[in-house]
Amino acid sequence: MTDNRRDLLLFAGLGVLFAIIFVTQGTAYSLRVTVEALCYAMIAFGLSLQWGTAGLFNVGIMGFIAAGAFASLFVTFPVNQAFWDSEGPAMLGDVLVKVAIGAAAVFAVSCSGKIGLPKPLVTFLTLVTLAVAYLVVSASLDPTARYIEREAGFVGGLGLPVYFGWAAAGIVAGAIAWVVGKICLGLRSDYLAIATLGIAQIIKTFLKNADWLTRGTQTVSPLPWPVPGAAEVGFTAARASYLVLTAVMLVIVYMLLQRVYHAPWGRMMRAIRDNEDAASAMGKDVTKRRLEIFVFGCVLMGIGGATLIHFNTIFDPNGFVDLNHTFLIWVMVILGGPGNNRGAIFGALLVYVIWTMSEPVTLVIFDYIRTIGRDLFGWQAPADLNSRALAMRVFVIGLTITMVLRFAPKGVIPERLSRKA
Repeated sequence: MTDNRRDLLLFAGLGVLFAIIFVTQGTAYSLRVTVEALCYAMIAFGLSLQWGTAGLFNVGIMGFIAAGAFASLFVTFPVNQAFWDSEGPAMLGDVLVKVAIGAAAVFAVSCSGKIGLPKPLVTFLTLVTLAVAYLVVSASLDPTARYIEREAGFVGGLGLPVYFGWAAAGIVAGAIAWVVGKICLGLRSDYLAIATLGIAQIIKTFLKNADWLTRGTQTVSPLPWPVPGAAEVGFTAARASYLVLTAVMLVIVYMLLQRVYHAPWGRMMRAIRDNEDAASAMGKDVTKRRLEIFVFGCVLMGIGGATLIHFNTIFDPNGFVDLNHTFLIWVMVILGGPGNNRGAIFGALLVYVIWTMSEPVTLVIFDYIRTIGRDLFGWQAPADLNSRALAMRVFVIGLTITMVLRFAPKGVIPERLSRKA
């Protein structure tokens, strides 16, 4: 059986699975599952690009998703006129000026080694400058935040179209990735894992506690849609329109990634992944190329996070959790096959279906067990049996990834390298 025919059969089976969900769960719920699965597939593209193509170990996916989601929220949410009519903008502008001055000072001090200062002294002065800049900015930001919360609630948004928000999501996530990559990609790979894990927690903590900017745990809703909403075309038609939009976006990104994969740049990235020393000996700037692909992958994560929160119409910093927005993405890529864009799509769709359908399927199974146990053996089921169904999704996902690693260690649709002579 050829590889293309095998892939076709796998996706056909996945299509049958989705058809069963539509029949048994109803159109509205099934459309929701499908749209969210496609959003996760966009994020999986980013991780497959980083890990599968370049071997970069990113365990801070949640942070880039949250950063992209916030960027889109800020750009697209309606303008809060109470904020703009207050002293908040001037006070916030003063804070931003101090941030810019502090960043410039830290950068200048970090470059002072070029004038002959010893490296240990440069490091010490840089840390001191960073600490002073932090204290100055904090002293100005705290009263500004309290004033904004008291007078306007929070900053609000810019009221721009959703497509601008999605573009901003990619830019912000990519900018954060550039900063992290510039610091860590020249070091051993485990430093990148530590840095991405840390930056994810920092981003979430900031968004959760910055009530003046994100309303914190009070959440922000409803977020605008890029397509007509339920009030205009009906609930089912609105979700179907969003599904079409996300599917078109996914196809476009897939085609671009396929071109990149087979281009000289893609072959060079795989060469760096497989033998870094040989690629470096051939004159390739390994660190620079890794930074490029790390940024590109995080751009896709940011866009995927933005499409996901706009579909759900709510921004909740507490809703970003490592289990759903890091671990689950890794399972998708590992199951589908790292370094294979088809595998990323297949893994995202299949794993998300398993994740969402585990609870209702488990409830049905528990109901049968309860009935049979009572009728045949007089067994009285625990009162909290149904509440345990939600926890079964973690067990099912763990079992799934264990079986894949045992029988298909390279993924269900593994990367297929050209063997041209």
